[in-house]
Amino acid sequence: MKTAIYSRILEDEQQKDIQLFFDELSRQQIEPIIYLPFFEQIKERISLPVDTKTFSISEDLSDEIEFMISLGGDGTLLDTVTIVRNKDISIMGINFGRLGFLASIGRDEVKIAVKAMAKRTYVVDKRTMIHLDSDIPMFGNIPYALNEFSIHKRDVASMIKIHTYLNGEFLNSYWADGLIVATPTGSTGYSLSCNGPVVFPDSGSFVITPVAPHNLNVRPIIVSDSNIISFEIESRADQIICALDSRRELVGKNVQLAVRKESFFINLVRLRENNFLQALRNKLTWGLDKRN
Repeated sequence: MKTAIYSRILEDEQQKDIQLFFDELSRQQIEPIIYLPFFEQIKERISLPVDTKTFSISEDLSDEIEFMISLGGDGTLLDTVTIVRNKDISIMGINFGRLGFLASIGRDEVKIAVKAMAKRTYVVDKRTMIHLDSDIPMFGNIPYALNEFSIHKRDVASMIKIHTYLNGEFLNSYWADGLIVATPTGSTGYSLSCNGPVVFPDSGSFVITPVAPHNLNVRPIIVSDSNIISFEIESRADQIICALDSRRELVGKNVQLAVRKESFFINLVRLRENNFLQALRNKLTWGLDKRN
């Protein structure tokens, strides 16, 4: 079995757990193929197989690789989505970050996670993504996101006006600092911090959430992910910011934008005992109020 390993950086306090992780891969006879910039960081600090292979870009990942393991937080896992793309590679997130909705496997569960991979006693969740279409080239050959697409005003510019349509029919004009269209997976991310609802991963929906709206009666709305959502923007500034997850681009305010459900899924691996309800209770500390 072969697995790709992706991480951004090795912190000093993580070294022991990272070594434990690679030792367990070796014990389970799983061959690691490590992201080159991460390999350069750890090769003098972590004991690795002598013939350890590396990769740099998506095209380096062969069909023999079954998993991509993300070592970090949710942001690190979102990076792996841009590498895996539409390949038949499942993503496992081991959380070395903070909250970790996507990277749901704790660093204390490293041995359990690797054994589950070897014995194939895991569950794969298919997560829908969001695709961006525009009248100018944007985001290269990765015009999709796992969490959300968002439109923002620039820095200290005045709020913008975002005319929004569902399948060509007018929905609303949002006077706001920005607008988020989140997938169910992204409903626990940026959208949630802007008072958006939590949506179950298999709900087949998008969440449209305004960022700091001028009109207080404007609230987040849930629509079917079968809709094509398009936008026209008015702004006093010449440019606006468009974002797919953590990737951002500055574009002219006259750009034509539309989002829809992506044609392929991302496969997220979880341990059998971990599910979405448990993640909600643990990450949002539900039920810990003493009055309960």
